[in-house]
Amino acid sequence: MRPSKQMNFSRRSFIKTSALASGGMLIGFNLFNACKSDVKMPVDLSKLNYNDFNAFIKISEEGKVTIFAPNPEIGQGVKTSMPMLIAEELDVPWEDVYVQQAPLDTENYTRQIAGGSQSIRLAWTPLRQTGATAKQMLVNAAAAKWGVDASECSASQGVITHKDGNTLGYGDVVKEAATMEVPEDVTLKDPKDFTIIGQNTSNVDIDAIVTGKPLFGLDYKEEGMVYASVLRPPAFGQVLESYDDSAARALPGVIDVITIGEKMRKVLDAGKANWSTVIGTSDKVVVIANSTWQAFKGKNAIKATWKNDAKLESTKDQDDQLLAILDGNDLDVRRSDGDVNKAFAEADQVLERTYEAPFLPHNTMEPMNFFANVTPEKVHLVGPVQTPEAAAEVVSALLDRDLSDIHLDMTRMGGGFGRRLYGDFVFEAAEISAAIKKPVKMVSSREDDMTTGVYRPASKYRIAASIKDGKITGYRLKEACVNGNMYGLIPNFFPAAAIENFQVESAHFNSSVTTGAWRAPYTNFLASAEQTFFDELAETLGIDRVQMHMDLLENAKNNPNPNIEYSPERLQGVLKLAVEKSNWGKAEDGVYQGLSVYYCHNSHVAEVADIRMEDGVPKVEKVTVAVDCGIVVNPLGAQNQIKGGVIDGIGHTMYSDFGFKDGVPSSNNFNTYNLIRMGQTPHVDVHFVENNIDPTGLGEPTLPPAGAAVANAIYKATGKRLYKQPYMNHLKLEKVVG
Repeated sequence: MRPSKQMNFSRRSFIKTSALASGGMLIGFNLFNACKSDVKMPVDLSKLNYNDFNAFIKISEEGKVTIFAPNPEIGQGVKTSMPMLIAEELDVPWEDVYVQQAPLDTENYTRQIAGGSQSIRLAWTPLRQTGATAKQMLVNAAAAKWGVDASECSASQGVITHKDGNTLGYGDVVKEAATMEVPEDVTLKDPKDFTIIGQNTSNVDIDAIVTGKPLFGLDYKEEGMVYASVLRPPAFGQVLESYDDSAARALPGVIDVITIGEKMRKVLDAGKANWSTVIGTSDKVVVIANSTWQAFKGKNAIKATWKNDAKLESTKDQDDQLLAILDGNDLDVRRSDGDVNKAFAEADQVLERTYEAPFLPHNTMEPMNFFANVTPEKVHLVGPVQTPEAAAEVVSALLDRDLSDIHLDMTRMGGGFGRRLYGDFVFEAAEISAAIKKPVKMVSSREDDMTTGVYRPASKYRIAASIKDGKITGYRLKEACVNGNMYGLIPNFFPAAAIENFQVESAHFNSSVTTGAWRAPYTNFLASAEQTFFDELAETLGIDRVQMHMDLLENAKNNPNPNIEYSPERLQGVLKLAVEKSNWGKAEDGVYQGLSVYYCHNSHVAEVADIRMEDGVPKVEKVTVAVDCGIVVNPLGAQNQIKGGVIDGIGHTMYSDFGFKDGVPSSNNFNTYNLIRMGQTPHVDVHFVENNIDPTGLGEPTLPPAGAAVANAIYKATGKRLYKQPYMNHLKLEKVVG
């Protein structure tokens, strides 16, 4: 058991910033008014008399605490789990805590981002430290009131107790506590003493979600608001030449038709865009109407003429271009250990395979939308976005307004998966409102989202291993990706340090198709490629798949290397746990198993897929998942994240296909784009490695290994190795279960 931590916490860090990199939370002195004893649960929170004392917390006279959650909530659960951290160390009963979404506030919060599975990892110590410091000040105040030493006192559930049995509620000493010095050393709880962390805790929004209360961007309305639908180029690489809006203007409910785009071109030309700006340069036609449906009808009535620009050529023959990259010698070397060329030259045998994956749209449940009201006083923005600060910066440049004029309120998001990292829909809403001088809600249709969005880039990997005297002597990974993909840390993932001669190379070509992060960026396809390759490599060597992986990880343990991101010991741990819990190698007749082990986004995961063949078609029955993410803050939320990641990974790996012909997307709705169906989803059996290591993320790490676990099981059942996604397209099977 890890001992309690002694933390250093200055007055400045306590009062000013709390040093919380993942979103921030500050407990001010007036927090202590929140902790009065003997207060019954109110019936109607809206009738309480609240006192706002800083950007993070407001307190009612009845002692209830409302914590403003700074980070965007996209279903990953941070709106629940982050407040759990501070409530734990403060020792406030969880039932007395209420959570509210904070607006964008760059002065009081930092890293108001939803992405990378980093929120809990970065918040772990700062949030707990803030709560522990507040509690210690209360204890010190009670001790002073009693005239005893603070070491003789303890606090729990909002009550301070002296060793002789005297008690005081937090509210009884709040005024005294507010005048005391902020302690610079506080003790964080030992994990064995947690009462909130580690407990199944319901989503703080669950009642509002199931009863249909307004939480999401599409729910937001304001008096006098109009609706906008945007007609964008039908093909990437095209620009608007002319349009006829007469038919649209004649439709009921249509108020106006305008064009936008010039302001954004000026931002791009001036170099004022940031990384979240992935957008074309064409003008767009916008229909303004009294309702979403009327705006959609008006947009469909526009007769527009589009012309190609030179970039369209880059959307042609992408498969040939990617393969040419892999065949060439102009890739950038990302990591090179030992002498790979020598290992391959001296090999008895070389196993080399090429793996291919298509573009993928994000297909969030809630289409892109945003509200904007641009007035001389301020720019008010409301909606679902994963990167509010980056979006506000671009809107500031777009409208030539001070950043302080931009007020952005975040709603809950009906899915993100990386799509809402990019703020094109925010910029459109802001430019439309500035043009029409009215509050407006820009709403995209499903077809808009699927055909004019941001996509996971199509990519190919070529993986080769050299074999000498029955041993793996070298490993080379090459990546070719539309618009680029290889992330700097991936060369430091497994099997780095596990194979002496190891090299990673990558290259790309530029395309006018807008690409970006898609759930578990960089690794979502790489894991499938590498883990199916290792399965085939074990068969080629004639050795046990599990033992091969354990031996390679043992090599990494015996070859300490500061330039690796994963822990060999923790990967071995999840592998052992998955093997044990899945009954690996002992499945009943008719069940075929496949294994995948992977590290990404700071977490270690192993998965075993069980499939059966039904009428010649693979049916995934169960996936056993072993996860090492350190301390699990909210097991209920963690299980949901793990299961969702596995099912999402299987669905896109098996069924989802997307591409472009002359810049035109191949699908525009779910009748032609295959997402996983309910009948195709497996049971997911989750197991955690128990330890007291600081927690890491869960929104993404279980998606990447899922595809390889299924592909390896399919090989066991059919004898067919799968190299190209979606796998069902390349099994040449007639039926799909579901």
